[in-house]
Amino acid sequence: MALSFSIEKSASGCRARTGNIVVRGRSFATPAFMPVGTAATVKGVTPRLCKEAGVEILLCNTYHLHLRPGSDVVAAAGGLHSFMGWQGAILTDSGGFQIYSLGGLVRIGDNGMLIKSHIDGTVHRFEPETVMAIQHDLGADIVMAFDQCAPFPSTREKLLDALRRTTAWAARCKTAWNRLGSDAALFGIVQGGMEPDLRTRSCEEIRSIGFPGYAVGGLSVGEGKELMHDVLQHTAPLLPDDKPRYLMGVGPPDDIVRAVAAGVDMFDCVMPTRNARNATLFTSQGLLRLRNAAHRNDHGPPDPDCGCYTCSRFSRAYLRHLFIAGEMLGPVLATVHNITFYQDLMARIRSAIRENRFIELEKETVELFRGSR
Repeated sequence: MALSFSIEKSASGCRARTGNIVVRGRSFATPAFMPVGTAATVKGVTPRLCKEAGVEILLCNTYHLHLRPGSDVVAAAGGLHSFMGWQGAILTDSGGFQIYSLGGLVRIGDNGMLIKSHIDGTVHRFEPETVMAIQHDLGADIVMAFDQCAPFPSTREKLLDALRRTTAWAARCKTAWNRLGSDAALFGIVQGGMEPDLRTRSCEEIRSIGFPGYAVGGLSVGEGKELMHDVLQHTAPLLPDDKPRYLMGVGPPDDIVRAVAAGVDMFDCVMPTRNARNATLFTSQGLLRLRNAAHRNDHGPPDPDCGCYTCSRFSRAYLRHLFIAGEMLGPVLATVHNITFYQDLMARIRSAIRENRFIELEKETVELFRGSR
């Protein structure tokens, strides 16, 4: 099998579970958080630092790598693992999110999309077969079907168009992927906007095609936290219990624990690295904004409960100094901490599920990070 998923323990009182995924000989524990390495690098840190932080799986971006350096270059290097020096698991997205994020540069049709490069203006065609071929060249362990993420808000007509294309493209992706003969795992993606009946329909259609894992797309696109969780609470139970569930692009710690409670197993987001570059740390005491003048003479560790390289060797005052002085070491050290924090959060979630105290951890985390973005 391309992927095996075993559930170790299910929580009582909610749908949270902890388990393990093995794909192409690489394994990672779930629930798992994937730092984003858009251009085959997690900004500011080396693969070794990621591994030391506890990272087991990274996400890379199909669209960006297709434009630069080109999937042919990555393939010639032996695939992403060899190219970027990372031997853990890798997931590549499909480029479908760029339909949403680069709207002005995209033309959408039933066959796929034409997208004007944000780098040099050249036009590129993305169709299900194209996307599968690119991801095959990149050599990731988990690849995503091509989908259309509709913006929020959208009319019901536009949501139906996006749902219809997502289903048709998913079927074409599976056919193309099977022809390529890869041993990587292809995940299907559910869309449907914020409409419960459309989410139900999308789940049914994507499930009928059949995939070793399923993702919930089209959330955290401006709809607000409570609506997002209402939609997720409706959608997640409609996906197979014996397959991994992946919530795409959601990163605040309070959202993660609530999504785990709904039965989600995998997450990704740029939040830990982007916030680090903007001098904001996630800590056991909540958000820490390093540029605040209050930290000028604070010689305590950034997070007294964290044992990462940053927290065990440097003070809040020093980190603030680095950011104020514009020194590149500031974002590097902040990124090391934030990546470690997120991996520690997932480890604490897994432990809490095993020890029947997940509900308490969920409440504590929601209270500590409520409203974080």
